Amino acid sequence: MDSTGAELPAPSPAPLAPWAPTSWRDHKAEQQPSWPDPDAHQSVVDRLSSMPPLVFAGEARELTEQLAAVARGDAFLLQAGDCAESFETSADSIRDRLRVILQMAVVLTYYTGVPVVKVGRIAGQFAKPRSSDTETLDGVELPSFRGHIINDIGFSQGDRLPDPERLMTAYNRAAATLNLLRAFTKGGFASLTSVHQWNREFVVDSPAGQRYEAMADEIDRAVQFMEACGITGDTLAELRQVDFYTSHEALLLGYEEALTREDSLTGGWYDCSAHMLWIGERTRQIDGSHVEFLRGVNNPIGCKVGPTATADELLALCDVLDPHRRPGRLTFVTRMGANKVIDLLPPLLSAVSDAGHQLVWTCDPMHGNTFTADDGHKTRHFEDVLAEVSGFFAAHRFAGTNPGGVHLELTGDDVTECLGGGAEVLTEDLSSRYETMCDPRLNGSQSVDLAFRLAELLRATSDLGA
Repeated sequence: MDSTGAELPAPSPAPLAPWAPTSWRDHKAEQQPSWPDPDAHQSVVDRLSSMPPLVFAGEARELTEQLAAVARGDAFLLQAGDCAESFETSADSIRDRLRVILQMAVVLTYYTGVPVVKVGRIAGQFAKPRSSDTETLDGVELPSFRGHIINDIGFSQGDRLPDPERLMTAYNRAAATLNLLRAFTKGGFASLTSVHQWNREFVVDSPAGQRYEAMADEIDRAVQFMEACGITGDTLAELRQVDFYTSHEALLLGYEEALTREDSLTGGWYDCSAHMLWIGERTRQIDGSHVEFLRGVNNPIGCKVGPTATADELLALCDVLDPHRRPGRLTFVTRMGANKVIDLLPPLLSAVSDAGHQLVWTCDPMHGNTFTADDGHKTRHFEDVLAEVSGFFAAHRFAGTNPGGVHLELTGDDVTECLGGGAEVLTEDLSSRYETMCDPRLNGSQSVDLAFRLAELLRATSDLGA
């Protein structure tokens, strides 16, 4: 206990092998930009190392505890947000992205009775892995766009030159976004009394939006009933704010190292750039720099798992990233594709479960279902997204394991980037509002539609287990 009598958190478990925030530098680092001036890059990293943390170790521990409930099957993880954040993102766009996540969460909770852990792909999702170091347009070859934290999307030599000063801009943008999110989630915007206000105009006219409005009416009556019964104080206060956490792919290791701090309460290391970090499908090499770096921080960690993953690889990742087998520490985010998930996922689920690991399994139904439409736009179809989620739930039923959540790329804006959904987006609609910098995202109407479909899958799973 401290001097006030409050119980101190337990010491953070140390990695089994020696580790330091810089030890990743002794391993091969994939997907890193070629900085034209390494000394200038190191100077920015040194400046970042002296900046205040963006999040705090205690917040990361709280998220780990909530994810432990997900691992036990007592909660559901909704992780969602932009594919790649822009430095030009407005406050309204941040609010609207949060709004659609809140809408999805209240749909899931209302229809299933299951608490929803809300984690955004936000306030740090500025870097993107690429399949090629360069891209060619009209016979001109330039470095690939790797996200605003590295270079610009414009197609010129100056735009594509990696600029280390962008790391500092990313930090400042993340700080401003976090400040806004905390104001929205704790200052009344997230109150259940505002549930009607979360439904945007373009969503209201969709079938999912109309269904949401009917649900919102029922929630309003329930809140009014509690107030009429004299239920006040802490109970109603809990309905006026939400816990919301941030996450991003820990791709740019110099940036992540610079924001890693030793917690004064537990002695453990935390990456204070976000509450949760994940390793991508392209960077999950067991002897690579990304695994080496994230094995040593005490944040909850995610790892993308694609169709080429083997049971042996996942068990090795479990041993390195979660050697102490702490529930909530490790999340596997599967991205198999709608046509592969039902065949490829069950053996992986069984292998990890049989080895005694208790972790979170979530479904990323976006990245395995991307294709190029006839008009040349990269897109995804809502029905493929839904099919992979359905296959994910079916795989867990077959293996006797727990489907813990979903990991989505979405926006609250009225974009036309993914096909289908209740308010049908057709191929000829794609060019009208195609605004993404990288991957196609579900719009607000499609996201709410998916939440209702998810709620039905979750309720069916609960009924089977009853």
